[in-house]
Amino acid sequence: MSVESRAEKPKLPPRWFIRLAWHVHRGLYRVFRGRVGLWRPRANRWGTVRLTTTGRRTGQQRGVIVAYLEDGQNLFTLAMNGWGEAEPAWWLNLQSHPDATVDLVDGQRLVRGRAATGEERVRLWARWREIDTKLDAFAALRSSETAVVVLEPRPAVEHVTE
Repeated sequence: MSVESRAEKPKLPPRWFIRLAWHVHRGLYRVFRGRVGLWRPRANRWGTVRLTTTGRRTGQQRGVIVAYLEDGQNLFTLAMNGWGEAEPAWWLNLQSHPDATVDLVDGQRLVRGRAATGEERVRLWARWREIDTKLDAFAALRSSETAVVVLEPRPAVEHVTE
């Protein structure tokens, strides 16, 4: 294999290692009750949030830690599933039930998830590429396009009494 083709196809850790890292991260978040495991993005680094979605089949709340960047008042992430072939369950859940919550370092936020399209997707993908220079090569490992997921703030539901 030439040096050029190695540069084009990045190496991923084994799938078992990626899954173990996810479980350890989520475990640390639980053990320390949210005081460990979340951080804000910095100039050249993404942050992490705990995204809670409604299960598309069960209707139960499901939480997962995802990497994110900010775009004004919106947050955005990539539906990449560790660059595995399948779509991540949280993204499938958001497509069925777009209303969700995110736990950030500084509190909880109600959000509505959607896929970025057109110019917005191109712009947000380019922003992520500034942080991860191998983004396009990792994305090429998947047979389908990786969704850029925008998490827009939504207002709290007001209860009306009659």
